Amino acid sequence: MAFESLTERLQNVFKNLRKKGKISEADVQEATKEIRLALLEADVALPVVKDFIKKVRERAVGHEVIDTLNPAQQIIKIVDEELTAVLGSDTAEIIKSPKIPTIIMMVGLQGAGKTTFAGKLANKLKKEENARPLMIAADIYRPAAIDQLKTLGQQIDVPVFA
Repeated sequence: MAFESLTERLQNVFKNLRKKGKISEADVQEATKEIRLALLEADVALPVVKDFIKKVRERAVGHEVIDTLNPAQQIIKIVDEELTAVLGSDTAEIIKSPKIPTIIMMVGLQGAGKTTFAGKLANKLKKEENARPLMIAADIYRPAAIDQLKTLGQQIDVPVFA
């Protein structure tokens, strides 16, 4: 839910920018204000948000627009590049235990996508690494997560212990 809300807020900001033929400094200020609020509501740390917004504003204001992009697309591109820089573009391998089993625990905010990610990870490990994953439901605050995990397990043919 947290990421869906953030995505929705960002999409609204970009939708409003697309309506404009030319984007002024005031438009950039308004857009970055909305992005700042969306990030803070998604529990992103204030220093990270401040730094992110500063970089987006520096790049967006007075920035020459690439011929193939309109001004709104240019700002979207800048936000995307800065988000990638903050979140990191590198991938990391899962460090497996020398002894079976390797235990991977999903921890995160409510609505962050832990259950869905657990299913995707189990499916990837099963298909690409010939592993035999087992998913264990441990969400005591959201009983529907257990049902969701069981459904995912059935869909990908991975056992679920709940």
